[in-house]
Formats: sequence, C-alpha cells, structure tokens
Amino acid sequence: MTQPSDLPGYQRTAFLPLDDLTPYPGNPRVGNVPAILASLRRNSQYRGLVVRDEGDGRLVILAGNHTAKALASHGPDACDYTYTVHGETRPCAVCQGQPWDPGARVEIITCDDDTARRIVIADNRINDLGAYDDDALVELLSYLDGDGGGYEGTGYSDDEVTRLIHTDLPEGFEEYGEDIAQQQPASASSEPATAFVHTCPNCGHEFQTGTTGTNS
Repeated sequence: MTQPSDLPGYQRTAFLPLDDLTPYPGNPRVGNVPAILASLRRNSQYRGLVVRDEGDGRLVILAGNHTAKALASHGPDACDYTYTVHGETRPCAVCQGQPWDPGARVEIITCDDDTARRIVIADNRINDLGAYDDDALVELLSYLDGDGGGYEGTGYSDDEVTRLIHTDLPEGFEEYGEDIAQQQPASASSEPATAFVHTCPNCGHEFQTGTTGTNS
C-alpha cells in the first residue's frame, strides 16, 4: 500500500552527532533546558528526537529541539555527576563519566512543509491540553522517597511535591499557626480587640479573625 506523500514516512533510527542536526527555525516553544539536562543525566535519553530529512542532506529537528539543546549544553567533556540506585553509585547517563561525542538518538522521517509545521505545533501544544490526576501523581512520586535521589530528574522540587501533598491550602496562603494566634487579643482583656482581615491570594476572598469593639 502506497503512503500519501503528504504524510510522514519513517526512514530509520540512528545516533547522530548534534552538529548534523538543524534546530527547527522559529520554534515557538521555550523549554526548560536545565530541567531537561537534569533528566537526561539521571534517566538518559529515553525518547528519540523526530528529525525531518529534507532530501538535500539537511536534517531538521521537528520534535525534541530542547533535548538537543540540553545535550549540547552538557558539552563533550566528562562531568562528575553521579546518582545512587539501591546503594549503587552510577555515573551521568549522558557521558558515563567519560569524554563523549555529543549526539542524540533520532527517528528520521520525510514529510512536506505543511506536515512538518503541524508536527512542530502539535508536539508543543497537545501536552498543554492534558491535565493531572493529582492523587495518582502524588502516589507515583511517593515511590521515589527511598530511592536515594529524591525527586531528582523528574522536574519536581521538594517544595512542589510538598504543595501537591498538602492541597488543603492554595499556594502562597499563610497557614494558621502560632504566629497568627499570637496576634489575636486575649478574650479577657479590657483593651480594644482587633479584627484581622486575611485575603486568599488565589480567589481574593477575605475573612476576618478576632473581633471589633471592646472585650469585657
């Protein structure tokens, strides 16, 4: 069965030098290169770049532009990054603790210009349309507690995971504690009591603690 010429056609999978690859011109996505590099060092390159062979020897990255940037930012020299799994110390998954020739695993396809644009847009946009099951995410993250590396390489910081676990308060909201309690006037005091107004930073709702007037 002949495939229509306007659809992507798979050619081959290869490991190619980064110098052989051209970033997609005008890519609208602004990725977090340091976070991607942290994942690569810990998890290796678990997904190939999608590269278009334009037929004239030019290989243009359609998906994975920032992965290529992260690999390039590592550089050819060995790094001293290590991580621990079940008590075993392992080297950086990019360079293996040795000098290396910067490159990436790629999936090479052919397609027309219109399809290339659509792949770039779809690869950037479709993830944005998804959502998270926070309970399932917290459970998945909880398995990493005893791994030795914490949440390293996941893109999540300790503070972000803490906020996910304690979802009863919105981010930036001051939790009621001793500091706030000490601000409240004693009920037996004859001094004028003070009302404290607190504002939720997310929804703007205001509520009051304390009382107005004079306590007796």
